[in-house]
Amino acid sequence: MRPIERCLLAAAVAAAVLAPATKVAGRQAPSASGAVERGRYLVTVQDCNGCHTPFTPKGEPDTTRMLSGHPQGVSVTAAPRLPLQGGWIVAINETNTAWAGPWGVSFTSNLTPDRATGIGAWSEQLFIMSMRNGKKSGTGRDLLPPMPWRMYAKLSDDDLRAIYAYLRTIPAIANRVPAPIPPAGGGK
Repeated sequence: MRPIERCLLAAAVAAAVLAPATKVAGRQAPSASGAVERGRYLVTVQDCNGCHTPFTPKGEPDTTRMLSGHPQGVSVTAAPRLPLQGGWIVAINETNTAWAGPWGVSFTSNLTPDRATGIGAWSEQLFIMSMRNGKKSGTGRDLLPPMPWRMYAKLSDDDLRAIYAYLRTIPAIANRVPAPIPPAGGGK
């Protein structure tokens, strides 16, 4: 299965699995360990590793760089020439962490708790605001494709807190992801 197919399938499965995951009146907040396990589950079924973990040359996620985003040592300086041939509008680099399309080039973010290059300095509220608003750091630039933030925005507060709690437990990896590259002509 190609990376784009894997990501689209993961998004469809996550939407089906998570659709009923709404806050129920009177439900108690999960324990800290329960929240981390729920977060691990959500990160797994949403296939966050499918985009945020660099792929090896064999096309599998490199678990030694789990959720660290686009590798800072892999240079991408421009989008492939658009439009692509044969009706294609999206291209993905060899690590499956740089995506190019009409929006320009986007790089998957470092989701590890590294304070300088990941989300380690983010508060839980900032994380939730980013997922709800589709904005980097809650109010910054737009989260770009392929990030399906509109789907994640529908998760309950408890589920978003659980994802955040889990992400705080994974190994911190220092990996500075480049800024997006705008499309030729500066369009959006």
